[in-house]
Amino acid sequence: MALRVEVVSPERVLWSGEAEMVVCRTPSGEIAFLPGHVPFLGALGIGKVRVLLAGDAEQVVAVHGGFVEVSHDRVTVLSDDAELPEMIDVVRARTAAEQARSRLAADPGDTEAAAALARAELRLEVAGAGSG
Repeated sequence: MALRVEVVSPERVLWSGEAEMVVCRTPSGEIAFLPGHVPFLGALGIGKVRVLLAGDAEQVVAVHGGFVEVSHDRVTVLSDDAELPEMIDVVRARTAAEQARSRLAADPGDTEAAAALARAELRLEVAGAGSG
């Protein structure tokens, strides 16, 4: 038995397929969904969604907020801002991370800069480029 998974943005379905497990980050922490999971609706924060496929393969998606819904072995990730690794501009993400770090160095309480840094670091992680 497998899960039917869709990652959806307002413009299109970013990814669709079958998976053995889906792992998402909610404001309360990570949650994993397996076939037979009870219905669930939850908010997503800035984090990586991991779709574990058959044969140890994995599809990773950078999600910058949204919702996850689980019902009848279907997992739907809805996000206004989600990116597959191949969609991420690594140079732009590195530049955004550097700018956010500079803003935080000048004002450690700058919550917008902290969120921008979290988004940039997530993009770099999902793209496999690290945050260095």
